[in-house]
Amino acid sequence: MKRLGLITLMIAMVVATSCKNENADKNVDATADEQITDAQMKEKASKKADSKPMGNRIAMGLESKSESTATGKVLFTEEDGVVKFEAYLMGLDPGTHAIHIHEKADCSSADGKSSGGHWNPTHTAHGKWGAAEGYHKGDIGNFVVDESGNGKITMETDEWCIGCGDENKDIVGKAIIVHQGTDDFTSQPSGAAGARVSCGGIIK
Repeated sequence: MKRLGLITLMIAMVVATSCKNENADKNVDATADEQITDAQMKEKASKKADSKPMGNRIAMGLESKSESTATGKVLFTEEDGVVKFEAYLMGLDPGTHAIHIHEKADCSSADGKSSGGHWNPTHTAHGKWGAAEGYHKGDIGNFVVDESGNGKITMETDEWCIGCGDENKDIVGKAIIVHQGTDDFTSQPSGAAGARVSCGGIIK
């Protein structure tokens, strides 16, 4: 009888110890899960802190005007208050050509003149970009076209913005115009750059 009681006591102790160990294992697993979760959260927070906003972006095409074969692709990207402009032009005559921002995103006319004159919100004289004598906000400048009819031009400025609403900086609602000739940076009001051979509206 005593032996039976002893055996029963031993079984009870084994079961109790087993349950205690199992609970301990669960607690260890729970602690590990919490540690992993904390580590993952810290990693996500670090990545978020290191990431930069993509900023505003407008990609657009240029269509032929004035019976030319000129076309192109333009990309505007704004980040940290600076707008980067990239233009890739095709179908042009080899040599130097002018490119400007004009007043209106209207390329409906065959000669591109529906886009109006140069974008000039500050009412200054036409000139080379950055000139002390003055220049239009749309006076991008000239670029060179190779023997295959291809050319490109890039620039960055904090004098433009994309959709900010500032009439002296906002390029949305304007147009990109490529000219047949070269901007002489002197003739008023447009640099005597010749016919408008390609046009594209800057629309967000």
